[in-house]
Amino acid sequence: MNNYWETSVYEEEVDNLVDNLSSLMEPFIMVILGVLVGGLIIAMYLPIFKLGAAIG
Repeated sequence: MNNYWETSVYEEEVDNLVDNLSSLMEPFIMVILGVLVGGLIIAMYLPIFKLGAAIG
């Protein structure tokens, strides 16, 4: 019976740790995704703007 109590306590601690770690990582993941998407958009549109500048 004591072993069941210990495992439930440790499981709760691990769940809390994972929740805290997830909430800390979410902003960093959003920034990384934003930089990647922004870089992809710039990489797609920069040649179009350079072509327009060369023609005009």
